[in-house]
Amino acid sequence: MWQEHTQEKHIRKVDLGLARLQEGLLLRGGIAAYIPIIVVTICMFCGTFWLMPATDPARYQCYALTFWLGSNAVNLLPHAQCAFLGAVTTQPALHILPIEYPPLSLVPFSLALLVPLAYFQFAFALLMSFISVVIYWSLLRYGPRGAALIFALYIFIGAIAVAQIRYDLLPALLTLLCVIAAERKRWTAAYIALAFGVLLKLYPLLILPALFIAEQQARECFYVPPRSLTLAALPRHIWSTLCGVTRWYWKNCFIFLIILLGVTGIFALFNFQGAVVSQLSYFVQRPIQVEATGSTLLWIANRLGVSWQIVYTFGSLNIISGLANVVTRAETLLFGLGCLYVVWLQWRKQVDITQAAIALLLLFITTGKVFSPQYLIWLIPLLAYAGYCDTFWLLFWGAISLLTTFIYIFLYSRLAEPQQIESLHGFFETVGVRNLFLVLLTLAYLLNWFQARARRPLPPGPRETIS
Repeated sequence: MWQEHTQEKHIRKVDLGLARLQEGLLLRGGIAAYIPIIVVTICMFCGTFWLMPATDPARYQCYALTFWLGSNAVNLLPHAQCAFLGAVTTQPALHILPIEYPPLSLVPFSLALLVPLAYFQFAFALLMSFISVVIYWSLLRYGPRGAALIFALYIFIGAIAVAQIRYDLLPALLTLLCVIAAERKRWTAAYIALAFGVLLKLYPLLILPALFIAEQQARECFYVPPRSLTLAALPRHIWSTLCGVTRWYWKNCFIFLIILLGVTGIFALFNFQGAVVSQLSYFVQRPIQVEATGSTLLWIANRLGVSWQIVYTFGSLNIISGLANVVTRAETLLFGLGCLYVVWLQWRKQVDITQAAIALLLLFITTGKVFSPQYLIWLIPLLAYAGYCDTFWLLFWGAISLLTTFIYIFLYSRLAEPQQIESLHGFFETVGVRNLFLVLLTLAYLLNWFQARARRPLPPGPRETIS
């Protein structure tokens, strides 16, 4: 009880401070409400130009040019820029698709081609800045008190150097819109937003089961077990839930699948391998990346005498080790069990759609083979929408964000050659500390330690009808 009272007191203090700041800006009217995101955007431009040339926008430019103009378009750019595409046979326009991204990612890549080629990265940074402002506006309009300021703060400490040179803000926006629509029972809009999020990057697909369960519960098509559920009675209640499958509402789920298969099918007509197979095989075949949680285990094993090799493949630094398969399988098992636990919580109405989405993304990042700094962007809008900015979140998420930014800006910049990372003093130690915070945060959220899942109330407003 003392812990809960203390936690609630801290929440009220932080909530009141953010509310006063936001309301003070809003009272000034117009552009004043957007001062925080304007300041953060200026800082993002400073970080982007400091890190130029960035490799990811260069890859995006190669993908967009070769898609629209064919393989000969690589001659319009420096030879080294598109070398990652390898020696490909001559391909006509509309046939070369991104290797690691879904084909619809070509939309944001292509928008930056509207300016001269030399200004591609600047145009792409402007586009991502616009998306960040849209997220900020959405949180001002639909989020709880202080949500927009939380978003600006978390972007500043955790994604200041990557937000403008990755396109992850766009699927993050669509994921946020999906959750906002779902909580207002605009189910068709929620599924459409999620479908386009998946078409841009695969990770929003994780949220589909949570969205489906939330819809069925809202429509009262889903069996809800009693609060006091014994282990002996569990099979009977699960069976009662499954027996109601004929009463479940499937229309919006079919709309989701039609959009997903329709858009993918159009690209598959030109290049089936690039539209369907390549990004899945790219994900499956990747080794453990040097920043992933599993890399910390392999680093400890290496210190104990297990040999490893660090290689530059799949556009990142990865670890080859005899223990890699064991670590990967263990993390896959933990991810599967974690997802079942989240479904269990949602089935019993102990978490809502926003909390389930955050839990699933935390699980995926924590147990995944890859951790890239832009992965924080996937969570930041949802964390802001939930209003997570109390002492617990500032400590854990703040530490994860700051350490991730420090690794990306200050440690990677000390590498003359990627393979020198093994001898870079402090790299794996810093990554290990960051990963420890990430694991603890994920466990705390799943088990609701320190009331980690407690949300701030949304602003009052008319409830939407179910659609």
